[in-house]
Amino acid sequence: MDKHIKSANEAAEKIVEWGEEHKIETCFERAEKMKPCPIGASGACCKVCHMGPCRLVGKNAETEARGVCGATLPTVAARNMVRMIAAGTACHGDHGRDMVFTLLAVANGETKDFQIKDVRKLYRIAGILDIEFEGRPVNDVAKDVATKLLEDYGRQRGEVNFIKRAPKKTQERWKKWGITPRGIDREIAEAMDRTTIGMDADPDSLLTQGLRAALANGWGGSMISTEVTDILFGTPMPIKAEASLGIFKENEVNLVIHGHEPSLAETIVDVASEPEMIVYAQSKGAKGINIGGLCCTANEVLMRRGIPTAGGFTNQELAIMTGLVEAMVVDVQCIMPAIVETSKKFHTKVITTSEKAKIPGATHISFDEHKAREIAKEIIKIAVDNFANRKKEGSHVTEKYPVIAGFSHEYIEYMQGGRWRASFRPLNDAIMAGRIRGVVGVVGCDNPRVPATGTHKFLAMELIKNDVLVITTGCGSQACGIAGYLTPEMALDHAGPGLREVCEAIGIPPVLHLGACVDNTRILTIASAMAGEGGLSDEIGGMPAVGIAPEWMSEKAIAIGCYFAASGVPVIFGGESPVGSSEEVTRIMTDVWFERFKGAMHFEPDPEKILELTLDYIDKARAALKLKKYEPGKFGAERVLMDMAARREIERAAKPHIGL
Repeated sequence: MDKHIKSANEAAEKIVEWGEEHKIETCFERAEKMKPCPIGASGACCKVCHMGPCRLVGKNAETEARGVCGATLPTVAARNMVRMIAAGTACHGDHGRDMVFTLLAVANGETKDFQIKDVRKLYRIAGILDIEFEGRPVNDVAKDVATKLLEDYGRQRGEVNFIKRAPKKTQERWKKWGITPRGIDREIAEAMDRTTIGMDADPDSLLTQGLRAALANGWGGSMISTEVTDILFGTPMPIKAEASLGIFKENEVNLVIHGHEPSLAETIVDVASEPEMIVYAQSKGAKGINIGGLCCTANEVLMRRGIPTAGGFTNQELAIMTGLVEAMVVDVQCIMPAIVETSKKFHTKVITTSEKAKIPGATHISFDEHKAREIAKEIIKIAVDNFANRKKEGSHVTEKYPVIAGFSHEYIEYMQGGRWRASFRPLNDAIMAGRIRGVVGVVGCDNPRVPATGTHKFLAMELIKNDVLVITTGCGSQACGIAGYLTPEMALDHAGPGLREVCEAIGIPPVLHLGACVDNTRILTIASAMAGEGGLSDEIGGMPAVGIAPEWMSEKAIAIGCYFAASGVPVIFGGESPVGSSEEVTRIMTDVWFERFKGAMHFEPDPEKILELTLDYIDKARAALKLKKYEPGKFGAERVLMDMAARREIERAAKPHIGL
């Protein structure tokens, strides 16, 4: 990988170069100018009280350095890590809470702008929550589901509802080590409490609470968000779309939806296609209205509506720099305040819509689910009216790539056996036979401190060459999408022989787009279903599976990595370690966590070493499970893979009166 480039995406790099020529600063230039503080970056700076900040450095800092209060370096590094987990859990927890309130508003008839689109998913979740749904009005069931999920936030004792979805053995590990989450807000509050001056000073004890807070994210807030979003807007299934900074159209109004919450974005997509709005756009000289996305709001409408995406985190300023964007509408999370400054050099209007994410200089229009369509119309009209102000300045790019997105838990299960024989058995069989060496999640942010999206691309390509099925979410999926990696043809061109055979039989890409960053919880439910299917492992821990966040930058990523480690998945983060100053904290997060939970968290800046460590974890897991040793092109004599057409014939023969 060329370390001199700013972005590994060609279209993005063109815009960065154009910006440099025109003296327009972006996150890439700021990353070069603003070097990270080496003390804070390694977790050795404590600033939780006004006696500090204290810098715990020196030759023997691990054993001799003390803050003013006497806190040791391992204590300080652990506190810093736990505070990151708490912040990430709070961010995703609030996302889930907002989605539940929207579901409750629908159930109570308080809004006509949303409705329940997946009743079957509603009933499935009701069943998990022990809520009776047979013969009851849909909205009554939805109200009970929303009410019970809201209890997960304020619960003081007991455990969050979705914990029961994990394999029994995984749950037993959590109970043994005291990390079963009681309530989402409860665990966040305790994490902040323990890390306050004069509180918990034991690194292991601190990190244990960090894992409990992280599990409240993975099996609580984020999982709630994923399931409720499916209920309201539909459970994703494969859909074709496009990805690149070249998605914007010269002769249409271009409106970008950016952030993480889908409610307003879904409404904007609906309203923008109405004849009234099209006529309005034409009256202003445009041929139509083109909606594009960024970050995880993009993923939400990409996987359900086929709306094209312009990429992930590092592409937000670059989208404005195309000169073609009339409005960028942002909700919450991963929004750079810099987009307002960038927009001043073009005609783009930046519109914030959340009371929790305002930016000085932006236009603010608060979103209210009770009048969603009214607000969407107001925003779209602002964009349309701005079309006439478009200037010729900008770096117009045209490259676009097709993507296939929308592989939910339910669809992955369905595609392996149809509606009546949906199962994860074929995937388990393919892993046991050695056709698929293992499964790796390549997820998380893209980062301007490295050639952005480059590590995602490198790892995705190398893993599929080694017969590893790659699943991706969040900006990781955007990185793969804008590189052209999310198509079935990728299997034919690049995947190893075993993975290629599986992909051809089922008709899937070797890199599966599972959704937004909250949708990492789909990976948890898939892993739980695979454990329940049998043949591999009776718990999530020990499966030939690894999680990688190659270019992480957000505290949300840390929380996600920790809930996977606690669930039994080894996780590798790219870049330098935020606890690298402490050997003891590093040991706890690798060796101790692996011994207790079969999961661990590593930090490794070298992509080649990340790949090596990943494959080593997978091969050791295969050996521990006594699976066939992985050898490229040499498979066992297990079940023959059948494509969907063959499976449908079996179903028709068994139940000829039932169609798909």
